[in-house]
Amino acid sequence: MPRKPKLGQNFLTDPGAAIRIVDALGDLSHQTVVEIGPGGGAITHHLAARAQRLIAVELDANLAADLCENFAATPSVEILQHDVLELDLASLLRVPGEKLMVVGNLPYYITSDILLRLLDQADILSRAVLMVQREVADRVAATPGNRDYGLLSTTVQMYARIDKLFTLPPDAFSPPPDVYSTVFRMTMQPRFAELNVEADQFIPLLRQCFAQKRKMLVNNLKAAGYEQATVINALEVSGIDPLARAEALPLEAFARLQHALQSV
Repeated sequence: MPRKPKLGQNFLTDPGAAIRIVDALGDLSHQTVVEIGPGGGAITHHLAARAQRLIAVELDANLAADLCENFAATPSVEILQHDVLELDLASLLRVPGEKLMVVGNLPYYITSDILLRLLDQADILSRAVLMVQREVADRVAATPGNRDYGLLSTTVQMYARIDKLFTLPPDAFSPPPDVYSTVFRMTMQPRFAELNVEADQFIPLLRQCFAQKRKMLVNNLKAAGYEQATVINALEVSGIDPLARAEALPLEAFARLQHALQSV
C-alpha cells in the first residue's frame, strides 16, 4: 500500500492488535464510534462488525476513496475525507445527549494536537482508545515526581482517567516506524467541578507552571507576571514547598494554588 511520509502513515498489520484495540472500547452495539486515520482499514473492519454506527475520518483522499469502495455495502459505516483537527465532532451527533467513542492510530507528528482537540470536545465523548508513540503514552499517564510528568500529563488527566493497555514493536506496522507504539484508553471523567476550578483559567495556569519544567514553581510564575511576594504567599496558603517544581505536584495542589492566587 503506497505511503505518504508527510502524513505519518505507518499501517497496522498485526491482526491480533487490531482486535485488542477494538475490545478495549467495550460493547459497541449501541454506540457511535469515530475512527481517526483508518488508513487501510485494519481496525475499521472490526469496528464495522460491532458498532451501531461507525464514522471513519481519513485525510488521505486515495485511502478515503478505497474505504468508501470497501464499505459501500455497509450502511452503518460512513467515510469522511477530512482533517480531524478541523472536524467538529458535535456535527456527527444524531441523538440529543449522545456520547461518541473515539479510536485511532494517531500520526506521530500531530499526536498532541489531536489529543488536545479531543479534550476540547470532551463533553461529547465517553471513551477513547488511542495508539501513540510509547514516549507520548508515558507522558500522558505519568504521575507526580515521574520525569515524564508535565503539562500533557496534567492537562489530559484533568479530563480523563488513563489506562495504558499494551505496547507494539515496530514490526507490527508497515512500514515499521523507528519507535514503539503504545495503546492507551481515556475514560472521560473531567475533574474541574470536583476541584472547583474552571478550565479556561486552570489550564492556562498549568501552562504557566510548566513553562520551564526544571525551574522552581515560583520562578515560572514570576516569569508569567506574578509578583514574587504574591507567589510565595499563595504557595504558603496552598501548603506547597516554596522550592517546589511543578513536576512534583498533584492536580489537587495546583487547584489549591489557583484558589490562593485568586484570593490574594
